[in-house]
Amino acid sequence: MPRIDYSTPLRVLVSVRGHGFDRTAFDRLFSDMDGIEATMVDQPASAQLMNPEAMADYKALVLYDMPGIDFGGPGKPSAVEPPPWLRDRLASLLKAGKGVVALHHALAGWPAWPEYGEWLGGRFLYRPGVVRGRPVADSGYRHDIGHEVTVLADHPVVAGLPPRFRLRDELYLAEIFDDTLIPLLRSDYAFTAANFWSSAAAMDGRMFDNSGWSHPDGSGLVGWVKRALASPLVYLQPGDGPTAYDDPHVRRLVENAIRWVTSPAALAWARSGAG
Repeated sequence: MPRIDYSTPLRVLVSVRGHGFDRTAFDRLFSDMDGIEATMVDQPASAQLMNPEAMADYKALVLYDMPGIDFGGPGKPSAVEPPPWLRDRLASLLKAGKGVVALHHALAGWPAWPEYGEWLGGRFLYRPGVVRGRPVADSGYRHDIGHEVTVLADHPVVAGLPPRFRLRDELYLAEIFDDTLIPLLRSDYAFTAANFWSSAAAMDGRMFDNSGWSHPDGSGLVGWVKRALASPLVYLQPGDGPTAYDDPHVRRLVENAIRWVTSPAALAWARSGAG
């Protein structure tokens, strides 16, 4: 591997909020990375920075947020439309080739913004909805799952990882757009409705319930790379809490992902497929 120059910190913007998390433990994930300087900004302030001008001094955008969902009141959560200025500015940022790393619950962000899901490579829904023009069930979740992850490709994001490793974390049964991505990681957990809890049931006060709920089987993919317009993007499903943040394999994945999406090779690859 090429020698990494740590003399100039690699600055990244980390967008957070919209989902509870241990800030101290999450911050430690980044502070322990040599040569990477992470600035954590809460939504909605971070959305104001998602444009080429404001991100000029940042090499990458890390998403650990879950905007676009209103959790208050009866019949909630409900999807909130993104403001037009954010649609335009984030698209401009991706057309400019800014690297993106999306983590865990970022997959649930902006459910009323179809392009956002296409950029990330999938959708996690708290309520039944429409995805790619077809009705789909609400997504499933399951906490504290011990499972084995298999590395599927020879890629810089998985460099230094063993071919298989174990994790304990939350998993999702969600919509994954397999046709638009390069698979990197697959879990051996059975991604069937019987093994997950319904998100809609949880929103109705029935936590850890899947009675009467059905969902198609999932692919088991928990990590991938893809092009988001002209930007390289990595999605990593691991990252629910301190157990995951402190796991050496998760730490290696997140650091590799940041370094890859900011590399000249990744930027050239993303531009080569931009239409």
